[in-house]
Amino acid sequence: MDLVQLVLVLVAVLAVLGGGIALVARRRPPRVPSPDTAPPAPGVDHAPGVGDDAEEPTDAPVRRAEAVPLPETLPEVPAGAEPDLAAEPAPAVERPAPVQGRMVRLRARLARSNSTLGQGLLSLLSRDRLDEGTWEEVEETLLLADVGVGPTTELLDRLRDRVAVLGARQPAEVRAMLREELLTLVDAGLERSLAVDRHAERPAVVLMVGVNGSGKTTTAGKLARVLVAADKDVVLAAADTFRAAAADQLRTWGDQVGVPTVRSEREGADPASVAFEAVRFGIEQEADVVLVDTAGRLQNKVGLMDELGKVKRVVERHGPVDEVLLVLDATTGQNGMQQARVFAEVVDVTGIVLTKLDGTAKGGIVVAVQRELGVPVKLVGLGEGPDDLAPFEPETFVDALLD
Repeated sequence: MDLVQLVLVLVAVLAVLGGGIALVARRRPPRVPSPDTAPPAPGVDHAPGVGDDAEEPTDAPVRRAEAVPLPETLPEVPAGAEPDLAAEPAPAVERPAPVQGRMVRLRARLARSNSTLGQGLLSLLSRDRLDEGTWEEVEETLLLADVGVGPTTELLDRLRDRVAVLGARQPAEVRAMLREELLTLVDAGLERSLAVDRHAERPAVVLMVGVNGSGKTTTAGKLARVLVAADKDVVLAAADTFRAAAADQLRTWGDQVGVPTVRSEREGADPASVAFEAVRFGIEQEADVVLVDTAGRLQNKVGLMDELGKVKRVVERHGPVDEVLLVLDATTGQNGMQQARVFAEVVDVTGIVLTKLDGTAKGGIVVAVQRELGVPVKLVGLGEGPDDLAPFEPETFVDALLD
């Protein structure tokens, strides 16, 4: 190889080496400053710079606050644009419907639901000829309406006697006769007023009892509305401590009409203690009535029934309980009679509340339960609305059956 070729080879090798070095230089990552020159990270021992302290001093002039020009006038804020810093308003308190006339307003519903009893009897007794077959139909109609065997037999005997004396029967005469006999059966003379007047030193106490699913908590809430409409100061006691939802539901009813609810925040708390504290609170607040909602329980559960008796005994340390209202589902028929008997033995029931009376054609339960317990039906529920609880009026009830 001559000198010229050797020089050319060396030049080529140098060119290749130079290109590789340049490529490596381009791919090299940016150099990380050494720990000596890197600024310290903010932490416990280092406060981040503020204002001019964050960097090296410069000769640039710094404007003071006085030198910053301000607008001569501030822009007006549009009306309603100001932020609302006030607390959210409390929910509006409802004014329940007046108690007077509720049964009249609900009469149409009652007439539709119970027409099987009243209209059935009118149709049978208006026949030209009343033979044994007709009387058997009358008896069947009464029994299917849950009037009960004893009251049915009594009514049949009286109707037979009156029809024999009456002879020819006009529709108006049949209706008047049947109305009179049904009023006797319902026992219009029973005292049905609620004992909810305040005593000299303490409020009246009303205990609500019943089985699961009878509508007891809802009835307690609706009864609070009835009492508020009558200008009573009411306190609710959520003594159903086994279901948090029951206490929440009762409180919602109370909030709607501005009624306080005494409850325990601990699920499973002693219901007797809750009831006792509610009455004590009612005494302090000089309330007129304390409504105690108890846990629903089956009549065949001895332990739960004993607990119900305990609630009543503990509350009576403040004074006697004025009312024990048994809430019964009118659609349960004769099964409701078994419930009523056991509850009456444990807590001395003073009145009956029949719920869902608009959902059954068996209006005879009114007669049967009164005969069984010897206590009156005092309230009836005839719908899902908040004011669909009304004092029971025998005359209105019987007229609705016959309409």
